[in-house]
Amino acid sequence: MTEKQPKYRQEIQQMMFVSGETADPSPETTTIIEEIVHTQVVEMLKRSTALATRRGSRSISTNDLFFLIRHDKAKLSRLVTFLSWKDVRKTAKDSDDKGGDAGDMGGDDPLGGADGGAGGGGPVVGDTGKKNKRTKVILPWDISSYFSEQVPERDDDEDEDEEEMNAATILRLKTADERTKNMTKEEYVHYSECRQASFTFRKAKRFREWAGFHLYTDSKPNDDIVDILGFLTFEIVQTLTEEALQVKAEEEVTKNRSGEADAASKKRKRETGLFGEQEEGRTPVGPKHIQEAFRRLQIKPIPGRNRVWMGGPRALQRRELRLVR
Repeated sequence: MTEKQPKYRQEIQQMMFVSGETADPSPETTTIIEEIVHTQVVEMLKRSTALATRRGSRSISTNDLFFLIRHDKAKLSRLVTFLSWKDVRKTAKDSDDKGGDAGDMGGDDPLGGADGGAGGGGPVVGDTGKKNKRTKVILPWDISSYFSEQVPERDDDEDEDEEEMNAATILRLKTADERTKNMTKEEYVHYSECRQASFTFRKAKRFREWAGFHLYTDSKPNDDIVDILGFLTFEIVQTLTEEALQVKAEEEVTKNRSGEADAASKKRKRETGLFGEQEEGRTPVGPKHIQEAFRRLQIKPIPGRNRVWMGGPRALQRRELRLVR
């Protein structure tokens, strides 16, 4: 990755802005983030390929990616919501293209469980015959996935773990509300445009080349795999930025307490960056903040997963690369 030229500087800047970084980050900062994201995507592809091999398949599926983030219930809930609304948008678009006659999508179901595509073995979904109705994505470990016949959904039907899975999502929405409540109309329009930043949207070919799909999987992953990876890469940038902002805030508190705060930075004039005028004295997160944030995320305990000592004095020193959560 270090030999490649950065390809997603603008997208990463926009994602960082949505995540709370109002200053204009340096090229070094966005490059480090891009390298981390690339490493994470490669790790997900390797693990997904290993899972596919264990079940006797040469192609990775959406279920393999679901399995990788199974411990992060909040992220998994957001991903399921993203996929269900993605299906609604596709159904509505096809309905418009066909003059309103898109009741039976058949094999065009983007999340269909048929094993005929490159990413076969995807999640089982509900009936897509009802237009503009979200389809229920059934995860591979759900009991209902063991049966071919599904119980009809009810409008008031809710998952047992819905409150727990959505708690972090609600907190993130509250944080976004705090960031935007004082914005002008023009600022909020710009914020909304930045929320559309993506590594994959209308850039699938460039993303496949950047991630090196051909190096880690024998078959060409389908569009659903690319869309899921696009969602997860946005989450990685957002999590890194939020953690880096926390690191920077702690650093500033420490400097202020020790009397080492740079007085000149408080008198710094306003600068014009990608997102307009920056706050007076506001400096963006730097490479060291991103590196420290990534270090903290690597040692962050995973809920529901216990570490077991497998023997040997060096066993505890070996650490696998963790997916950012």
